[in-house]
Amino acid sequence: MTTPRDHIYFDNAATSFPKAPGVADKMKDYLENIGCNIKRGSYAGAFSAEEVVLETREKLCRLFNFPRPENVVFTLNVTQALNFLIKGLLKPGDHCIVSSMEHNAVMRPLTQLARTGVEFTRVACDRVGRMNPENLAKKFRPNTKVVIITHASNVCGTILPLEAIGAYCREHGALFLVDAAQTAGAVDIDFQRFGLDALAFTGHKSLLGPQGTGGFVISDRLVPALDPLISGGTGSLSDQEEVPPFMPDKYEAGTPNIPGLFGLHAALSYLEMEGVDNIRQAELELTARFLNEAGNLPGIRSVGLGGTEGRTAVVSLDFLGKDNGEVAYELSKTYGIMTRSGLHCAPSAHQTLGTFPRGTVRFSFSHFNTKEEIDTAIDALNKITKAG
Repeated sequence: MTTPRDHIYFDNAATSFPKAPGVADKMKDYLENIGCNIKRGSYAGAFSAEEVVLETREKLCRLFNFPRPENVVFTLNVTQALNFLIKGLLKPGDHCIVSSMEHNAVMRPLTQLARTGVEFTRVACDRVGRMNPENLAKKFRPNTKVVIITHASNVCGTILPLEAIGAYCREHGALFLVDAAQTAGAVDIDFQRFGLDALAFTGHKSLLGPQGTGGFVISDRLVPALDPLISGGTGSLSDQEEVPPFMPDKYEAGTPNIPGLFGLHAALSYLEMEGVDNIRQAELELTARFLNEAGNLPGIRSVGLGGTEGRTAVVSLDFLGKDNGEVAYELSKTYGIMTRSGLHCAPSAHQTLGTFPRGTVRFSFSHFNTKEEIDTAIDALNKITKAG
């Protein structure tokens, strides 16, 4: 571990650390013993690498309850995946609905497209980040094409009601896209039960894989409607200059991050062994311990839901009368506790939660954290608040 053992890592919403056991070894094995590209070579090493990549697609299908591995498309991260989906689907004259809790990975592409004639409307969430699906129904227009919703806030951890939102989308004939950056690997996701058309995920957060991995999963009805954002060589139909029409080659031009996908394969194997529900229970026990203590400290406002029901293991604190950035710095410098302060690339969410523009100090826990680390953090917060 490169992080000193006397340091405590509470920034898992940015990227998980440590990674799942076996991730580094799997990547090292590929680099040292295989090293081949995929979908191009007709020799044993290439076939071996392709088999691992296919198994990674299949593992993601099992995780998300999705039937078609070929419709799992790999990108470098969830931001790239969302850009593929948003810019590939929305055209001038189209209307899109989002929540007020969205990350800039959704809002910046939409803001770009707004200059071309794409419209979007926000559904306001309440002061703890919850969304009433009935408010969504009021926002539909005749030209509403897509509804894009984050599964859970990266600021306060509040989970949005995907199943109910999916039902409204089906009723109004709109496509339903979900940003699962904060929930893939942390919360049960059922592509079919939620009525999804597309799910964007990243490998380096709760999937416990390496950076540079992610992708999207799309339903068959989306394939003909989604234009490729990037085109080029795929190793297939090399006699033609047209983009291959079949999956996943239609959206996977160029050489992917194969070492990263090997690492993601190992991470998904670990998740299968441990169980997402068991990991979630462990994380929420730590979250409850933290919330119960931090909520009683003077000069601190806990942002979002007060309990563990309907949330992930992400907690934001607002230090009243103090600069949140200075508090985060003090936590790191004096106590070795790593958090993230600021607006977390989600200004709309902070406006909804009443923490804009000062932001918050975000604590995001992993099942690799311990109760002792939680208690150390509470002790540090107690000292900081008493220091005045």
